[in-house]
Amino acid sequence: MQTAKKGDTVLVNYVVRTTDGRVVGKTDDNEPAALTIGGAEIFPAVEAVLDGMEVGHEESVTVGVADAFGPRREDLIVEIPRAQLSGDNSPEPGMTLTAAQPDGSTVNLTITEVGAETVTADGNHPLSGEDLHFDLKLVEIKSAA
Repeated sequence: MQTAKKGDTVLVNYVVRTTDGRVVGKTDDNEPAALTIGGAEIFPAVEAVLDGMEVGHEESVTVGVADAFGPRREDLIVEIPRAQLSGDNSPEPGMTLTAAQPDGSTVNLTITEVGAETVTADGNHPLSGEDLHFDLKLVEIKSAA
């Protein structure tokens, strides 16, 4: 049986769930995800499980908050005056904004509340504060290192 190793490009089917069982990502069984083990394309804990896995086998791994998207940070929740918003100025919860940082980088914000004068936006990744549980199946080793 062929075994995956660091440097191999593999096809993987996966389902990602939060601790409460909510599915937050998955592949279509007919279109597995391609990734290179050791290529930093997925969390290191997932790569570690794939390294040494045989084609057709299934494994599960949990990526803890610290190794996933980090803890939720209250300092990333901001109130923005509606007058500062560009566009049609009709914000709704769930909409995303891109904001410039003082260092020139950008951050994505998700609007969580809309008030008469301000909107509340959250700069946390939607999965911050969550442990992520991966169910993996190695479908194929496309190319070996």
